[in-house]
Amino acid sequence: MAELLEQQQNEDKRYLEFLRVESMSLGLYTLPAGGEDLQQPHSEDEIYYVVSGKAKIQIADEAYPVQAGSVVFVEKHVDHKFFDIEETLTTVVFFAPPEGSQRET
Repeated sequence: MAELLEQQQNEDKRYLEFLRVESMSLGLYTLPAGGEDLQQPHSEDEIYYVVSGKAKIQIADEAYPVQAGSVVFVEKHVDHKFFDIEETLTTVVFFAPPEGSQRET
């Protein structure tokens, strides 16, 4: 994890994909305290595992608190975003199938 965080910081990316196979992809997604989550709904199901930080996540019409150890499922095409980011939020994101592989043209 330390190496991934260092690579993400060196590349100045909020999202760093670190695994892609035929059935899924994984990435590291980090948002700074007080930051804004600008992501749009994805064409893939996803699971967030919160490594560190504290925030809330809005999924459709429901909001939930998240912190280190939280696991959140978001179904494909559902609006979602993190907000009220109190502490830098670092998550591992699992996409199935791989992120971007189901984009509609």
